[in-house]
Amino acid sequence: MLKNILFFATCLMVVHLNAQTHPFLFLNKQDARTLLQATKSNESISVLKASFVETKKEVDEYVGKEVDVPIPKDPAGGYTHDKHKANYMLMFNAGILYNITGETKYALLVKNMLLKYAVLNPTLKKHPQSTSPFSGHLFWQSLNDANWMVYTGLAYDLVYNYLSADERKKIEIGAFKPEVDYFTIDLKDWYDRLHNHSVWACAGVGIIGLATNNKDYVDMALYGTDKKGKVGFIAQMDNLFSPDGYYTEGPYYTRYAILPYMVFANALENANPKLKIFEHRNSILQKALITCLQLTNINGSFFPLNDALKEKDFTSNELVTAIDIARNRYGNDNGLLTVAKKQNRVSLDKGGLLISNALKSNKIENVFPYKSIESTDGVLGNEGGLSVLRNGSNENLSSLVFKYASQGLGHGHFDRLSINVFDKGNEILQDYGSARFIGIEQKFGGRYLNENAQYAAQTIAHNTLVQDETSHFGGDIELGQQYHADKVFSDFTNSNVQVVSAVDKNAYKGTELKRTLFLLDSIEGRKYIIDLFTSNSNTVHQFDLPFHYNGQVMSTNFKYATPKTLETMGKHDGYEFLWKEAEAEMNQGIAQFTFLNKDKFYTISTLTNDATNIYLTRIGANDPNFNLRSETSIVFRKTKQSPVFLSVVEMNGFYDTRNEFSYDSYANVKEIKILQQDEKTTVFKIVLKNTTLLFALSNKSVDQKEKHDVTISSEHIKWEGPYYFKKMNN
Repeated sequence: MLKNILFFATCLMVVHLNAQTHPFLFLNKQDARTLLQATKSNESISVLKASFVETKKEVDEYVGKEVDVPIPKDPAGGYTHDKHKANYMLMFNAGILYNITGETKYALLVKNMLLKYAVLNPTLKKHPQSTSPFSGHLFWQSLNDANWMVYTGLAYDLVYNYLSADERKKIEIGAFKPEVDYFTIDLKDWYDRLHNHSVWACAGVGIIGLATNNKDYVDMALYGTDKKGKVGFIAQMDNLFSPDGYYTEGPYYTRYAILPYMVFANALENANPKLKIFEHRNSILQKALITCLQLTNINGSFFPLNDALKEKDFTSNELVTAIDIARNRYGNDNGLLTVAKKQNRVSLDKGGLLISNALKSNKIENVFPYKSIESTDGVLGNEGGLSVLRNGSNENLSSLVFKYASQGLGHGHFDRLSINVFDKGNEILQDYGSARFIGIEQKFGGRYLNENAQYAAQTIAHNTLVQDETSHFGGDIELGQQYHADKVFSDFTNSNVQVVSAVDKNAYKGTELKRTLFLLDSIEGRKYIIDLFTSNSNTVHQFDLPFHYNGQVMSTNFKYATPKTLETMGKHDGYEFLWKEAEAEMNQGIAQFTFLNKDKFYTISTLTNDATNIYLTRIGANDPNFNLRSETSIVFRKTKQSPVFLSVVEMNGFYDTRNEFSYDSYANVKEIKILQQDEKTTVFKIVLKNTTLLFALSNKSVDQKEKHDVTISSEHIKWEGPYYFKKMNN
């Protein structure tokens, strides 16, 4: 029903192309004049002026010189790949400088390069380094060709007035038409799908369509090759975001896709403001940008969900442009200014000028205004989601990330109900992210490594439960895409006691997984994460719960054996990459494991009220090319029909390396005990050094007004709603 509604809505968005006064896609003549005055200002150096000077310096190196436009032959990281990538940015930046300065040397540079591509592109076939049916022509993958189209289309618009009619014809037929035809005819199935690659492709075709006044191109960009609206740019906006702006492939890919979304939307707004593209779906692009920024650590790095590289942060070029466009289209936002301050550069357009002027104020905060958030997944917001529980502020911020979203398309990982923990800007309980070295030719030409699918995407690489050493959905992406987890309840009303619970009924046939998390603050001066992970199965299974910790082992309260000869944890589903470095066994009490991350101690205390095997592991087995990082984890294993994993992650103490002393390096957790566990209720207590924490959960109803009444020993517990929490002095 919703798809029909969305399709009907897109049909109303009729694009009328009229002859435009070039340039108009990225900036216009008036904007260029204003930018020129800003660059000549005698005021102290501004971010805009610094960005202009840096851009001019980069472009001036090529002015008056022949720029190589080579025949493509290399994968990512090779000369021809990097050269074509540098070329489209050079054309774009030179086009901007031409309009700001009025100096024709910049337009001549762009013209000469465009004419070379007009000769080269008609001769190109499938790239020689392609490893997929969706090869590019200029690059090994078509996605990079789409990047080229976006920036080169903008560059063409920027120098349009400098070109003769004959030169325009040569460029449009020679440089652009082969690429557009290749995308919309030869790669039709790739172009007509919902994916971040296709966002770039649609934007590229659409920008070229607007720049060349080709309505056919623009319609295919907006509504797909058949122009019916089930795919295309509008469908990407309608189907890849949840109503609150969560992008189904994760924040790392929001960062990548937000640029073509914003740049093409900006061009559409300039071409036909009646479309009101920035208002589409309740300003979904604004929501997407803000949600993307909320899903970062205080150093700006994106939470490494799905296929993500941890090195990427919100200072990346894509977000510089996106934030500047958002400032122009949506107005001032202090959070965006905080990010822009860290980026310390702006795009040379109207939004960049607005950002630069705002940054002259000394009132810009140093840290983005992070808060506890919940983002739904799916077009209707009913396909699970993501919760981020936060407490503390500025450099002392702690973040607990809980993922119960859908598969996330082809870039998704098998990590239902997984968690990550960040504290003081450091990743404490980590997700591997992706196994890839972008732009490094030696590492498989910058492509995703085989180990990405074999290890990084597998369940054991995440902080969640694994049944019988087999990944969720058997590692089948198509099967995983059919299902999602669901939030049971959450409560963020008290910053000192935040809670969220979610359930998954499909990751393993016949087994229900449920995880409830509490983030507690100011308990004996410390922060605690309470992690209750239950399984409900029809038969006995082996269950593994790994915690991928980031730090150096300090101590354990259990004795472990270290093997003389290393063995792997298993033979498949990622287990074959893990060395079993130590092993222990417990059947009562709590297992405590303390590690040091930079200047702070962290202790994981796990209840072992039934037979529990404990393994200390390290990545590195079956990795002859050393493609994986050597990272560690502690794995708790129980073999039972429906085991319960109850753990406390304690953030404790401080290590002063300068003065050579440590304090509060020991855990406060003294006892963990489940008092009642049945279909209706779960009750447990955690005894700390001076405090006892009592928890009760309703396993049947999460109605906020429903009353519950439980008697355990001599203790009578009454509460309303899905959970109960009480703090008592010992």
